[in-house]
Amino acid sequence: MAGKETEMQELMPKEVAATVPPLYATEDEGDPIARVKLFSSVSAWTWYVTEYDPATGEAFGLVEGFADEWGYFSIPEMEAVNRSRGFNVVERDVLFEPVPVSEARR
Repeated sequence: MAGKETEMQELMPKEVAATVPPLYATEDEGDPIARVKLFSSVSAWTWYVTEYDPATGEAFGLVEGFADEWGYFSIPEMEAVNRSRGFNVVERDVLFEPVPVSEARR
């Protein structure tokens, strides 16, 4: 489908990525700031990004899914899922304002 990929939302545009600390920068913080909120439009999963490496696309943060846990996840893999499905399975909440993770949780 020509042109379909251009309709996909960029999950971590450069201006957003620039606001997120690098990997391991917040590991000693008890309640780091959730800088970006990603969510699935087809499941109840949510990812709160607290750290990000723009070179690899690897992110770290709180994942609310089957269980709530801290972990690493790949932004390029999420964007690949979106392209393979032809719609934004994972989206960035463009209205989300950075807050401590404890305040962002469900």
